[in-house]
Amino acid sequence: MMAAVFDASFLFVAPFWLLMIALPRWRVTRRVIASPWIAAPAAALYLALVVPGLPGVLGAVSSPSLEAIAPLLGTPEGATIAWLHFLAFDLFVGRWIYLDARERGMTLWVASPLLFLTLMLGPAGLLGHLLVRGRTGGRGGPSRAGHGGPR
Repeated sequence: MMAAVFDASFLFVAPFWLLMIALPRWRVTRRVIASPWIAAPAAALYLALVVPGLPGVLGAVSSPSLEAIAPLLGTPEGATIAWLHFLAFDLFVGRWIYLDARERGMTLWVASPLLFLTLMLGPAGLLGHLLVRGRTGGRGGPSRAGHGGPR
């Protein structure tokens, strides 16, 4: 059963990533991605899987050690739960990157690869965006004037 859940879980987030990366200027994309609830389906599935084993999970994460965490992640259940954790949080971070890139007037040629990097390697995409965003205008900054990037 966990293999099927694992395999299907990407479907909870894939449409949103497609919109942000491939169709960033489409009005439907802007409207859909404006909601922070886009990560809720993956988060709800995560919660449904983690709650039954909550005492063991809380014991491991309240005093984390490699010896406590490795067995949790080394099972099909643990790997699926971790994967859903990644999917939900990476999508939430990707949403922030998308919105921040639009606000800063970042071009599509910069924002889309950063979003793809976030999809594939979450923290690397976030770090890339943080490095790039420092070189673009912010609220009221010069690169924001007159357009709603990513272009």
